[in-house]
Amino acid sequence: MNEAEIRRKRTESVLLELIPEALGSLNDKRLHQINVIEVKCSRGRSDVKIYLDPSSYSDKEKREFLSLISKARPIIETYCMRDQGWFRSPKLTFEFDEQLKKSQDIEELFKKIAKDAK
Repeated sequence: MNEAEIRRKRTESVLLELIPEALGSLNDKRLHQINVIEVKCSRGRSDVKIYLDPSSYSDKEKREFLSLISKARPIIETYCMRDQGWFRSPKLTFEFDEQLKKSQDIEELFKKIAKDAK
């Protein structure tokens, strides 16, 4: 692992802790309950994708949460920038992590295929 990768991983780790704190500091109580699963930085650390836990939300609620978070994004970026003393904050992008659902769907398909093959 080279030095750039170490810095990127460190930034991801810091943001994984800071984003929930920033969400908790907002006035909108609905945003306090969102769980951050993973943070992925781009190579230059200028763009960051934050993956949120979609487990207990309907599609309508997911759209509402993404709308709320997109409006609060500048506040969250400022919070992270001030806390870490950064000159500028990376651009944050929020999305719900659908990988778990996809893997469960694939497992169900395999079970169905195995059942049909018998």
